[in-house]
Amino acid sequence: MSGAEPGGIDAAPHRCRGCGQGPLIRVLDLGKMPAADDFPSLDAASGATEAAHPLAMDLCARCGLAQLAEDDTVTAEPRGVEPRALRDQAADAVARVAAGGWLPGGGGTVREFGSPHGGSWLPLLTERGYAPIEGPADVVIDCFGIMHEPDQRAAFARRAAALAPGGVLLLQFHSLHAIVRHGQWNALRHGHFAYYSMDAARTLLRSAGLAAVTAWEFDLYGGTVLVAAVRAPADADPVIARISAAEAAVADPEAVRELQHAADHQARSLRTWLEAELGSGRTVYAYGAASRAVSLLHLAGAHRGLLAGVADASPGKQGRRMPGTDIPIISPAELVAAQPDRVLLTLPDLLPEVSSRWPELDGKWVIDVRESL
Repeated sequence: MSGAEPGGIDAAPHRCRGCGQGPLIRVLDLGKMPAADDFPSLDAASGATEAAHPLAMDLCARCGLAQLAEDDTVTAEPRGVEPRALRDQAADAVARVAAGGWLPGGGGTVREFGSPHGGSWLPLLTERGYAPIEGPADVVIDCFGIMHEPDQRAAFARRAAALAPGGVLLLQFHSLHAIVRHGQWNALRHGHFAYYSMDAARTLLRSAGLAAVTAWEFDLYGGTVLVAAVRAPADADPVIARISAAEAAVADPEAVRELQHAADHQARSLRTWLEAELGSGRTVYAYGAASRAVSLLHLAGAHRGLLAGVADASPGKQGRRMPGTDIPIISPAELVAAQPDRVLLTLPDLLPEVSSRWPELDGKWVIDVRESL
């Protein structure tokens, strides 16, 4: 679901979602966009008449939390298929956490705050002797889930309340630093209410009576961070300070505003590339009906005449269309059968998986159209 709570609508906050104060500074404004998790049926109204909703990012000058400015969408998201890259990263993360001594032998109890995008670490913990429970647990996991909470301060408080005495919260998020460094402007979407730097995350943890004590970094999505937090007071190891120092630039609104330039440039580049491919007689499809593809295709003005279809492994999305466009979502088998000349991969992390699964498409994958112009 997008919105403040299941079945509800989030009103535009006039105060920060984290510290409750501000001021809030607008750093990215994509105008009105179709809801990123509402995939209409092919026979529904065309993209030209589809409802659109404001989509913008604000940065709190007080606590440094980057956040969704407002969200008036209420949609039901077809469940996606968890990619192999995410499963592999989860296994790596649990192994590294265990190696750091945070998962003592003999097990204990575990509670997970899930993400709407699917996937779970519970099987990895049950293999190590941890029993899932709904009450206070020795290990509390949140992997990309907490960003979906409109009231961030309350969300962190709920995770803290779920910790048993002596417990550890394992919190993973897509780093704002990585988003800015790689120009990942389309990480902004309806239903994603917060984007964290290490300092912003630590501030929210402190508001819940927790302290970040160590962290691990991963290449997934261009840069994700997994934080271990316990009840305060507790000392942080040097990793926390190192990450904070490396991310210092994202406290500056002007640095985060580079996302606006990245959005404009990537949208223009995609439109130019699609038109050039069409002019050369080549057929172009895409793979990955991901939420971040919605804003890119809409901003580029893509349509079925330029992009013949978007393949996705999720049966819930197949037979529908990309929001805000007339582009159909098809199965991977249909993509292979179409014998496209080019396949735009909307999620670069999927390349190892799709390359091995569909060798028929070797040499056709395109990751960054700007390199193809």
